[in-house]
Amino acid sequence: MKSQYLNFTASYHMLLNDTDDEAMDEDSFNRLRAVAQVCDAHVLKGIPLNQTYDSACVDFLRNMSVSLDEMLMYCKWRNDMDYCNNIFTETLTEEGLCFTFNGIAADDMLRKEELHKDYAYTTENRSSVQWTLENEYPQVSKQYFRVPLQQEVIISVKPQMITTSDGLRDYAPHRRQCYFNHERRLKYFQVYTQQNCELECITNYTLRSCGCVKFSMPRDDRTEVCGASKIECYNEAEDELLSQEVKYSVDKSYDFRAKCDCLPACTSVQYDAEISQADFNWKNLFMAYKSPLDEFPGVQLSRLTIYFKEAQFITSKRSELYGVTDFLANCGGLLGLFMGVSLLSLVEILYFCLIRPCSILRSSTRSKQADGNQPVLQSTESTRHVIWTRF
Repeated sequence: MKSQYLNFTASYHMLLNDTDDEAMDEDSFNRLRAVAQVCDAHVLKGIPLNQTYDSACVDFLRNMSVSLDEMLMYCKWRNDMDYCNNIFTETLTEEGLCFTFNGIAADDMLRKEELHKDYAYTTENRSSVQWTLENEYPQVSKQYFRVPLQQEVIISVKPQMITTSDGLRDYAPHRRQCYFNHERRLKYFQVYTQQNCELECITNYTLRSCGCVKFSMPRDDRTEVCGASKIECYNEAEDELLSQEVKYSVDKSYDFRAKCDCLPACTSVQYDAEISQADFNWKNLFMAYKSPLDEFPGVQLSRLTIYFKEAQFITSKRSELYGVTDFLANCGGLLGLFMGVSLLSLVEILYFCLIRPCSILRSSTRSKQADGNQPVLQSTESTRHVIWTRF
């Protein structure tokens, strides 16, 4: 944050000491309330900020944020040096305005027809036609690495990709425990991922609890942006949503998070990172290049290097453990191994269990019918003969 636009420390103590609000002009007070939404929640807790909604919050944050030129000095992609403005774009996150490299274009990620027109969430406009994996909106507070001042940080990245076989498409999503992109439509995102779904879930729960949403959350034209007085409300809404998963572990009918139904995506990619760092003696580097040190007075530099750990990576694939064909083959193999059963033996079993009894029963019925058609006298003599024989 640029100090020439707001002296946060002085403004904070002015409010903390119950100084009359008239001593602070309205514009400075609005800037303070905008900054309060990206600061630690406990800092201004209990201080009356008197702001329910704030539609200009993003404009104030953008005006006070450090520009890309002031934040990044030199950028290098592979072996090509370039201006950072050419490869970084602005992205709105829950931590304020950030800068993204190699991001997904808004047209490929967001449903812009469902979103409001007050401000853009990302300025990336380069289409990603060759990117076939699911993508998700960045959330800085959940995934980040800190680069200390005057340190050189090296991050090696290794992708972890999970795919799903086409044989599982006939299974229900809850049985296979994942969603294909066409099976689950999100309101604000074109592509389904678990993180995008959870972002919409917390947005809907915050809107229901507070009547507004945080400035970084996706919203439509009818939804208001929460002001500084609602900071505690939307923070508590997020905590309540997380606690419901444990609180209603038995009866899911009261679990709002369970109703969101945010299963993992059937195709997803995550990145494991290994970090190393050391002191960055940038002054000696400037002297080696014969660059004047007084060109940037008071500056403190760091260097960040990111690369893929390996040129190739192994993917994991979800597939059915036993299909119908596998089950029959395993049963046949086990029967053949332990009982000497073959396909011909199964036919013989069917013959002796079904066909042979039916044949015997039919022959017996025909014999009885033939005996019933003989003369009575012959039948009587036969009976007598049987009796006489027994005696």
